[in-house]
Amino acid sequence: MTAQRQSILGEFILGEFTRLLDERFRLSIPAELADRLSAAGSDCILVKERPGCLSLWPASVWQPRIEAEIGLVEGKIRAGKLAGRLEEVQTLGRLLSTRHTPVQLAGRGRLLIPEGFREFLQVAAGGEVIVVGAAICLEIWRPSAWLAYLEAKISEFGPLLEQLSG
Repeated sequence: MTAQRQSILGEFILGEFTRLLDERFRLSIPAELADRLSAAGSDCILVKERPGCLSLWPASVWQPRIEAEIGLVEGKIRAGKLAGRLEEVQTLGRLLSTRHTPVQLAGRGRLLIPEGFREFLQVAAGGEVIVVGAAICLEIWRPSAWLAYLEAKISEFGPLLEQLSG
């Protein structure tokens, strides 16, 4: 499939592309986006982001961030600050156990989407996905989920840009 819209500005990963999953659930990441991800190495982390959306991060960006956050939670547990919140800690543990997995981009930016992540994305083999640059990572969307997200968020664009750039 060809690019619908694309733009890479500065360090941001940007663009919107329509792609097909092949019969083995492999996805060909657009070269413009794959190059941005692989600049930090071929090791990536695939993350269950929101229903119908997976995000793909360079491992060198994702790993330190998640390890720092987990370290803070573990420190609070050791200090007894979360004693009354064990159910929340268990929920966090369950989500951490299933939320992300290491992956590698193969030649020509090919990504194999692992089984548990396929079900979360809810796109069949041969199905269409939308690959979106999300500034600091890229996202793989089920088309209906992407349209719903855009409809809900597009009116926030102007104020958000002004707030972040001001």
